[in-house]
Amino acid sequence: REQPAVELERLDGVTRERFLRDIYPRRKPVVLTGMELGPCTTKWTVDYLSQAEGSKEVKIHVSTVPQMDFLSKNFVYRTLPFDVFVRRAAEVIHHEYFLSEDEKYYLRSVGEDARKDIADIRKQFPILAKDVQIPEYFEKEQFFSSVFRISSAGLQLWTHYDVMDNFLIQVTGKKRVVLYSPRDAPYLYLSGTKSEVLDVDNPDMEKYPLFVKAKRYQCFLEAGDVLFIPALWFHNVISEEFGVALNVFWKHLPAESYDKTDTYGNKDPMAASRAIQILDRALKTLEELPEEYRDFYARRMVLRIQEKAYRNDYG
Repeated sequence: REQPAVELERLDGVTRERFLRDIYPRRKPVVLTGMELGPCTTKWTVDYLSQAEGSKEVKIHVSTVPQMDFLSKNFVYRTLPFDVFVRRAAEVIHHEYFLSEDEKYYLRSVGEDARKDIADIRKQFPILAKDVQIPEYFEKEQFFSSVFRISSAGLQLWTHYDVMDNFLIQVTGKKRVVLYSPRDAPYLYLSGTKSEVLDVDNPDMEKYPLFVKAKRYQCFLEAGDVLFIPALWFHNVISEEFGVALNVFWKHLPAESYDKTDTYGNKDPMAASRAIQILDRALKTLEELPEEYRDFYARRMVLRIQEKAYRNDYG
């Protein structure tokens, strides 16, 4: 049976100094409460949001099912004026819709050119940006992106990891976040940065028997809460009600470690990508051997990787 979830620690009024000294080096997720975030937590009503940024077009995900799946793409992309989108996302049943009257909406802000530009709330939503005080618990040059998100009630995002550290700032509404340690990657049935296990509450154990071994961490975020998600920690997010959030990503590694073409913060570091390519070539070379030999040398390679690269001090 699945292990009971470990509730994340909630810490109130953490200063930048304390965060950098006591929390950040542990590389574990934690919920920070009582942070100074500016007027956004009370100001950002549906009415205010829809008026503030007017009718500029936004590209959104539209889904007829609550669990969005990036691998099978069980959603469509559509464009709406921002004010119309906000009002629709706040409704449960729609009079106007694309696919069904109970469809769900999700906005993940992107740069002007999504292939080249990063998301930055100051550029894409300048009026709303003035209402937010982002906790800058990192150096200015480490900043990567600030991603504005709006989600319909009940919408669940697929489990994935990012390669940069981030703060998930819950501005309005409530979310439940389920997390898994990077160490539990072998049990998450990965396809790139994403897990194939969509329903983390009722997983298909015939299809994903090892999933039960993954240790589940979770937290419930209320308006004003900030979740620190260290790079490589897997997370699955469900919006328990209509809500607005802001993610701030920053670089934990030296800037040159990251892929220059990465606008989303989820491409593996350059060295990791190269290592995986080399491994793929090595495995292709093993195919020249008969099965019995291939099995033997593959096992030796696994042992070598464990011996050379695994950490033995995981808490």
